[in-house]
Amino acid sequence: MSESEKKQVETRLVGDDEGEVRLDRWFKRHYPLLSHIQLQKLLRTGQVRVDGKRAEASTRLLPGQSVRIPPLPDAPPPDAVRPKARPEVDERAAKELRARVLFRDHDVIVLDKPAGLATQGGTNQVKHLDAMLDALKFEAEGRPKLVHRLDKDTSGCLVLARSAAAAAKLTAAFRSREARKIYWAVTVGVPKPMKGRIDLPVAKEAGTRGERMTVDEDEGVHAITYYTVLEHAHKQAAFVALWPRTGRTHQLRVHMAALGTPILGDGKYAGQGAFLEGAGDLPRQLHLHARRIILPHPRGGVIDVTAPLPKHMRPAWDYFGFEDKRKDDPFAELEF
Repeated sequence: MSESEKKQVETRLVGDDEGEVRLDRWFKRHYPLLSHIQLQKLLRTGQVRVDGKRAEASTRLLPGQSVRIPPLPDAPPPDAVRPKARPEVDERAAKELRARVLFRDHDVIVLDKPAGLATQGGTNQVKHLDAMLDALKFEAEGRPKLVHRLDKDTSGCLVLARSAAAAAKLTAAFRSREARKIYWAVTVGVPKPMKGRIDLPVAKEAGTRGERMTVDEDEGVHAITYYTVLEHAHKQAAFVALWPRTGRTHQLRVHMAALGTPILGDGKYAGQGAFLEGAGDLPRQLHLHARRIILPHPRGGVIDVTAPLPKHMRPAWDYFGFEDKRKDDPFAELEF
């Protein structure tokens, strides 16, 4: 290496809010124009080092560690993708989003996501929460990070991390199933038995009707849901609490439909069978709500947040006379 190249070698310290982030993601944050292939080459040849030692892309960093940065390309290669500029969040939408914050501290935000707002972008999906996260920076310099998802049509508790270190710990809590997510739903009909464990594998259904899952004993992935009926209106409908022990796409919707008691308003999985005839003028929306989230706080202790019943589900509670003041954990003492 020439003397001029040596002068370009840089050493950066890992920040207090960057602990436990992967080395490749740390580089993506600080050097977004460096491609994955280029970074792998620098790691393979030992030019990138952590505390003087060779490292891998998956190495987890700790606050205060030093990262050796060798001379990097001045410009990205022709095939590099430049980060797209995020659209501005209009003040009205930002204000409405901030008003839905249920919990906020230095590390975590829990948001009451409205039904109809996608968590992330996708095909033909222009408006989504991920594009609006700048509105939730508050006093922090960086935008919060998504650590899990809710379906577009599902409302309720959604957890955001306010630093890379918090994101790593929260993601680990969801992955290890330490996080307890309690959902409320209205079902068409009453599940039998009144409480139980659904263990049915799910897989993506072939076809061109958009993202759709199905029970598949041969090719599906393991999926478990606990449920209990809290109230019911004769045989017409039930107020059900759901606890997904796994986090598969549309898991709760597929599992309840498989029981023969689909979630009210879930035309995607039950067609007209998801709507009640003669049950008043109930909204034709999915009646599934992420009611409560209980998980370890990144700095110790427990986060326990409850989201209020959303407006589109209120008419069903009023019509059937269900009680919405429950604050207990319906699965705390249950045995299955």
